[in-house]
Amino acid sequence: MSATHTSRPGILPDSVIHALAQSRAISAPAFAVDQVQPASLDLRLGATAYRVRASFLPGRGRTVQDRLEALTLHEFDLTRSAVLETGCVYIIPLLESLALPADISATTNPKSSTGRLDIFTRVITDQAQMFDHVAAGYTGPLYAEVCPSTFPILVRQGSRLSQIRFRVGDPRLGTSDVEALHRQQKLVDTDAAVLGGGVALSIDLAGFGGSLVGYRAKKHAGVVDIDRVGGLDKEDFWEPIHARPGRGFVLDPSEFYILASKEAVHVPPTHAAEMVAFDPLVGEFRVHYAGFFDPGFGHSGAGGAGARAVLEVRSHEVPFILEDGQTVGRLV
Repeated sequence: MSATHTSRPGILPDSVIHALAQSRAISAPAFAVDQVQPASLDLRLGATAYRVRASFLPGRGRTVQDRLEALTLHEFDLTRSAVLETGCVYIIPLLESLALPADISATTNPKSSTGRLDIFTRVITDQAQMFDHVAAGYTGPLYAEVCPSTFPILVRQGSRLSQIRFRVGDPRLGTSDVEALHRQQKLVDTDAAVLGGGVALSIDLAGFGGSLVGYRAKKHAGVVDIDRVGGLDKEDFWEPIHARPGRGFVLDPSEFYILASKEAVHVPPTHAAEMVAFDPLVGEFRVHYAGFFDPGFGHSGAGGAGARAVLEVRSHEVPFILEDGQTVGRLV
């Protein structure tokens, strides 16, 4: 057992992330000021990108570099920035690498800003048989697979599309524990049911702050600079969606939407939460790319009253009708 944490199962906090870096369990150039979150670490793109023919997993006994030698169409430099085109698959080595203790594993997911731009990204390790999963004790490099789906994006070395969280054991609460925590801490501001071990979240199609319910991404809108936060006009990229009471809302499989939960979510500072992104229990659509809520989400800044979850929504294969208040996901 590493001296940097206790044996109790859980997500490791920022203090332990810094300790892992000091012990070289995380190897990387010096962290940026805001790179470490309360229970996660932003991952940074490296200097080279590889355009590949298709997504892949290396599989047992094989490295990502082995597969790149067979699948790369071309490679290019990111030290001065480059555009990643929609519909193309890129593999980019990350600046961070790992030498984890035997009792620590990790999972990864897109950052919330990445999901809201409809950028499909996931992290791969050597010998991986699953995406976004780092086995306990893993030693080796990390790679991001990136495929912009709606907007071409401008990235460079150091751009952050993914985050990683470290864990000991299986920290997920069982159904009875979730129910007890909800009674004690009010995880959402409604009497939402606990469904399959998670608190049910529903969609707001009635409108908030007027009739606005969300946004639909515009196609062929232009290039988004990932690092230029707040520097673009949203009307150039997004079309507002307004409430139509009693009419429902049809998700078009070819479209990408930003919507919001009806509930205000409250994550106590002692816990973290995940949204089940694709959940066949509630329908054939994806409701969240990032899916991770840091400890204290909707707590400190909201006085414990919670904050709405932003939902990145894309239907799978067929049109799907949503109604106001319909359950769309689970908070685990």
